[in-house]
Parts: sequence; structure tokens; C-alpha cells
Amino acid sequence: MAQRERSQRGGGGRREREEKVDSEFVDKLVHINRVAKVVKGGRRFGFAALVVVGDQRGRVGFGHGKAREVPEAIRKATEAAKRSMIRVPLREGRTLHHDIHGRHGAGRVLMRAAPAGTGIIAGGPMRAVFETLGVHDVVAKSLGTSNPYNMVRATFEALKKQDSPRSVAARRGIKVSTLQARRQHEVGSEAQGA
Repeated sequence: MAQRERSQRGGGGRREREEKVDSEFVDKLVHINRVAKVVKGGRRFGFAALVVVGDQRGRVGFGHGKAREVPEAIRKATEAAKRSMIRVPLREGRTLHHDIHGRHGAGRVLMRAAPAGTGIIAGGPMRAVFETLGVHDVVAKSLGTSNPYNMVRATFEALKKQDSPRSVAARRGIKVSTLQARRQHEVGSEAQGA
């Protein structure tokens, strides 16, 4: 009796720990596609899943998985997404630092930084990427294909180009305050010229 209780407690503890490790990541299912393979006896159906995974603090990844059953395809896609995560610098932890374009195949996307309170203005697959990334304010537009695979890849190509003022200043060998002072000066002179 006592041994059974101990084994149940031990098993429960391990399961809780695994959930905590997984709980740091949020995953969103973007698209499921039913695919058919024609074989001698007829058709064999399978499923392809596209999943986006992120920690909502600047890390995000996407994955693609195929299997005979939907849950297995989602599991494979989630594992692939966790392996391919990238880190994206965010301004104040809520929006992008600057406007960016991304392209992959026929997928073209435009993303713009937005003031606080704007929210996520983006279509399906791009919205999933921003929600898992932890962006709260962004305006985005898909200009090319509506294929979710190419839209997600184009979004990731754009996010890889995102630079923080700290990294730009380090690359140029100047202080961040100097860089931002120059930016304020340029913005002020543009306002006066208009």
C-alpha cells in the first residue's frame, strides 16, 4: 500500500516537472494540411502540421511535421520548432526597433513598430508568430502569397534582420546614447523641414 502511494507520488512529481519545462514555451498551431499518398491499394492519408513556438520574451521558432495522425504531426512540428528557435531584440519588450521587410519565395511581408496600445495588427500566420514572440504592438502586412508556410518563413527572414540600438552601436564602435541622440536630431530636422 505504502509502496503504491510512493510510486504514485514519484510519477506525479516527474510529470509536473515536465509540464513546468514545457510551460516556458507557448505553441500555436498555424496550419494543418491533409496529404494523400497514392499506393497500390488506394490512397494513404497523412497530416502535415505547421507550429510556431515561443517563450513570449523574444525567442521564437517554427516547425513542420508530418505523420499518419494529427497529434503525432503536431508533436513532431513542435519539437522541430523548439530546435530552430531564434532570438529577436524587442524595444521595451513590446514592439520592434525599426520597420522591416521580409521575403521568402512568393511570400513578402512588411512589419512596422507601433506605439503602445496599438495591439497586434496582422493576419493569421503572422499573428501567431508575434503572439508567441511576445510582441504586443506591431502593424504588419502580407504583400505576397497567402500560403501560411511562405508567410511564416518570410516573417522569420524579416525578424532575423531586426537590430537593436545596442548591437548597431557596438558594430560602429560608438555609444548607444550618441546613436540615439543622432536619431533624435534627424527626426527633429525632418519635422522642421515638413
